Amino acid sequence: MSPQATPVPAGYHTITPHLVVSNTRKAVDFYQKAFGAEMRGIADGPGGKVMHAEIKIGDSIIMLNDEFPEWGVLAPTSTKAESSVTLHLYVPDADKAFSQAQAAGCQVTMPLQDQFWGDRYGKLKDPFGHHWSIATHIKDLTPQEMKKAMDEAMAAMTSKS
Repeated sequence: MSPQATPVPAGYHTITPHLVVSNTRKAVDFYQKAFGAEMRGIADGPGGKVMHAEIKIGDSIIMLNDEFPEWGVLAPTSTKAESSVTLHLYVPDADKAFSQAQAAGCQVTMPLQDQFWGDRYGKLKDPFGHHWSIATHIKDLTPQEMKKAMDEAMAAMTSKS
């Protein structure tokens, strides 16, 4: 009898993003250029479509697959709807990672800047319709310090509008 399998396989986290894209092979190439992804494997399905692929960015695995409209599986680019999910990526150097992603073809949706909660943070949208945020934690704040900084940031934003 085989040993008991662990509920969460080695190398995975309890939450693993799974992205539907219009072209998994093209997406994997893009994520390698934009985020330094490492290819872990790919499985072809019917008609040459990709049923399952895995990449690793940092210490996290992301699963991907092609669209299967016949099963109601569509990428954000096909539905023309904005994704309400953002993949958050902590890195040692947000400026370098943000520039790399932008150079690979991501659109900036929020410029990279120091934020009131202690991160250097910005947001991008990839060519497959998925949203990413990139951050480096630069300052530890107490809840009181963060609240004060948030109030100041919100007041500054309100005065600009």
